[in-house]
Amino acid sequence: MRFAIIDYGASNMFSLIAAFKKINIDADIIVNNVDLSKYSAIILPGVGNFSSASSTILNFKEKIINAIYNEVPLLGICLGLQLLFEKSEEGKGEGLSLFKGEVVRFPNNIKIPHMGWNLVVPQRKSELLNDINDKIWAYFAHSYYPKPVDASIVKGVTTYGVVFPSVIEHGNIFGTQFHPEKSGNAGQIILKNFVKNVKR
Repeated sequence: MRFAIIDYGASNMFSLIAAFKKINIDADIIVNNVDLSKYSAIILPGVGNFSSASSTILNFKEKIINAIYNEVPLLGICLGLQLLFEKSEEGKGEGLSLFKGEVVRFPNNIKIPHMGWNLVVPQRKSELLNDINDKIWAYFAHSYYPKPVDASIVKGVTTYGVVFPSVIEHGNIFGTQFHPEKSGNAGQIILKNFVKNVKR
């Protein structure tokens, strides 16, 4: 089993590689337009700017969509989750449009960015949040959050001035607005749950 971490300019790739290594998963950093269908899963990491990331991620769009069509699971983390949507208030550029909806900025009456630990509260049956009965603490670092058109994809929410989606799932597409690789034991459970889904 080998995962593909897409290099589109995000800056937490090596912490993700280390996190997957802890649970015995090897990962390659993908910098060019290779066939992603040969990988067990695709990871979109997430520290960076939507506009600059969107111009790079579009180079991978066709390969990502083909891999998803071939049932390869995908996990988007933070900015990686936001790129699953159509557009962002952060700036120009298109996301992958795998989900309908946009990414919006937190209101100005709260401290931005949302940085540090916060609660994730499960909303519906979730593969990623399996074995998490109530709620977990997770690590966040972001100024924007997704607003999906389809509320059924939201599996967990977090409150920071507003209630926003922090876990999304639909079919073989998964996303967390927080960083599981920085979220201690709870984050490790989430990554292990993703791996379990990949193995099915």
